[in-house]
Amino acid sequence: MRLRRIVRAVVSPFALASLACLVLAGWALWTGGLFEGPIARQVRTSSVYAAPGVDLDVPAAEQIIGNRRLIVLFLDQSTSDPAPVCDSLERAADGVLVLALRPRGDGWNRYGCAMFPGGGELMTIEATIGTGIQQFGGDPLSTVKVVAVNYDRLVKTGLLTDGPRTINPYLPRYLIAGAAVSAVVLGSLLLWLTGRRAARAALDRRERLDAATDDRVALSAAASAVAQQIIDLDAGYRAGSRGFRTHYAALAGDYVALLGDLESGDDAEARKRVDRLAARATQLAALR
Repeated sequence: MRLRRIVRAVVSPFALASLACLVLAGWALWTGGLFEGPIARQVRTSSVYAAPGVDLDVPAAEQIIGNRRLIVLFLDQSTSDPAPVCDSLERAADGVLVLALRPRGDGWNRYGCAMFPGGGELMTIEATIGTGIQQFGGDPLSTVKVVAVNYDRLVKTGLLTDGPRTINPYLPRYLIAGAAVSAVVLGSLLLWLTGRRAARAALDRRERLDAATDDRVALSAAASAVAQQIIDLDAGYRAGSRGFRTHYAALAGDYVALLGDLESGDDAEARKRVDRLAARATQLAALR
């Protein structure tokens, strides 16, 4: 029975909706770059990344690149192998040509990586995108200009498909994740409050029913006591006076009428009638 209740709770519509919201939140956070590094978070909404210490006017470099499907990374000298950096940009730079540059003497150590499918032409693209930048090793902004020209040449030759880059900002995905989590939390809170209110209403109803039952038991006991008084008075009916017999007959008749109204009448009014009958029976006993 306990296992059945657990299974019923797990497969309930609310549980399934909560699971769907949590899955949606996880997807939004994962694809939104929550677990990505600083470079991936930067290039998700920008076409340029400059490591600390690189003297580059980033807004000017972004303006030069424009909406080309191109990202230029200026890494620091501590990055010995740019390949892992490119691998970490698989989601953030999907469909974009990435050129990673690392200072080397008066020039650049370059590493191109295309984040789109292709065959042997990818090697040509990755090798060509950094052509002619070695003489601008001390001028990152001029380097960006040369890279942009190389990109346009690749488009003209047909090696690259022309078209604007699609930016996937992470904020909307975080908002989706927040909305999904909020839906689960608020839904759970609403469900808890509704259950608490229903439980309280059920408890109040139970208390009212118990109180009504207690009142009914007390009323029945009082009516039984009056019946016993009438039975005790019946022994002196024949020997009693005419007035006694008249009052006794009226008392018995009123009691019989009361019994017919006990089940359908008002308990409070019935209690008053029982008390009056008990008082009349006590007074009649004094006349006997």
